[in-house]
Amino acid sequence: MAEHPTARLPAMHRTTLSTMSTSALGLGCMGMTFAYAGADHDRSLRTLDRALEEGITLLDTADIYGPRTNEELLSGWLVDHREEVELATKFGAYSLEVEGRSPDGRPEYVGRACDASLSRLGTDVIDLYYLHRVDPLVPIEETVGAMAELVTAGKVRHLGLSEASADTIRRAHAVHPITALQTEYSLWTRDIEADILPAIRELGIGLVAYSPLGRGMLTGTITAVDDLAEGDWRRTNPRFQGDNLQHNLDLVKAVTALAEEKGVTPAQLALAWVAAQGEDIVAIPGTTRPERVSENVAALDVQLTAGDLAALDRIAPLGAAAGGRYPEGAMRVLNG
Repeated sequence: MAEHPTARLPAMHRTTLSTMSTSALGLGCMGMTFAYAGADHDRSLRTLDRALEEGITLLDTADIYGPRTNEELLSGWLVDHREEVELATKFGAYSLEVEGRSPDGRPEYVGRACDASLSRLGTDVIDLYYLHRVDPLVPIEETVGAMAELVTAGKVRHLGLSEASADTIRRAHAVHPITALQTEYSLWTRDIEADILPAIRELGIGLVAYSPLGRGMLTGTITAVDDLAEGDWRRTNPRFQGDNLQHNLDLVKAVTALAEEKGVTPAQLALAWVAAQGEDIVAIPGTTRPERVSENVAALDVQLTAGDLAALDRIAPLGAAAGGRYPEGAMRVLNG
C-alpha cells in the first residue's frame, strides 16, 4: 500500500498486526450509522477527516452495521482517501441472504458477502476481512478455506476472526494465516487474558480491541441510563441496567479519580491501559465526533507507571464489571 503522507503520528505510533502495518490506534465506525443514537452524517465525515489528520489509518466497519449503510457511508469518503488507510470490514454475524440465520459462515456465502462489501465500499480490495462471529454449524476450516480463496483472488489482503475461542483460532490459523483477532477488550472486559490472548501471541496474531472504552462507560460521561438517548442499544445491555449499572459506575468513579491525579481524562487513561498491554494490540474506539478523535489519539502519549498499572489492576481486575457483555442471546455466540 501507499505511504500515508497526511499522517501526523510519529513513526513509533505505527505498529504491526502480524504482517500488516497499521496505526497504533484505529477508528471504529459502527456508531456512524448503527446502534448508537444521535449520529450525524456530515459530522461523521468530519470525524473521518480528523482521524486521518491525526494519523489514524485503520478504519473498522462491517456489513451488518445498518445493515449495509456503514459501508456505504465510508464509500463516499474513501473516493479521495482509499490509498491512505487500512480498511477492515466483517461478514457473517448474521446472514444478509437467509433470514434468521445467525451466524453465517457457509463457504458458499463467503464470496458473495465479500463481493457485496467491495461493491458497497467502492473498492477492489479489503485490507483486513473478518469472520464476524463463528458459525457453530460450519467447521471453521471450511469458512476460512473459502476466505483464503479471496486472498488468492486478490480481493482481500489479510484475514481476521472476531470473538473466536483459542481452539477455533488455532484451527483457523492452520488453514490460512490469521492476521488479527478482533474482540472486546478493556479495563472492564479482560476475559481473553486467560487463554485467548496467550494463544494469539503464541501464533503471532495481533489483537484489535473493540469497545476499549467500555461502550462509553469508561469515559465517565454516563451516569444513568437516561443519559442514553431513546433508540441507543445500550439501554438493553445488562451492564447498563439496575444494580449492574451502579456497580459499574463505582468502578468508573475509581478510574476517574486516578485519571484526575494524572491530569488526563478517564477515556485517555482507559486507552493508555489498553496500549500498555502490548504493541501487538490496536484499540479501535468508536466515535462520531472529531474532538473525541483528538482526545483519543492523545492517549498514546500517556505514560503509565508500574504503580499506575498496579492501581488499575486493583480497580478493575478480571471480572470486575457486573453484567454480561451482551444480552443473553448474543452471549451464546461469543468466543465461538
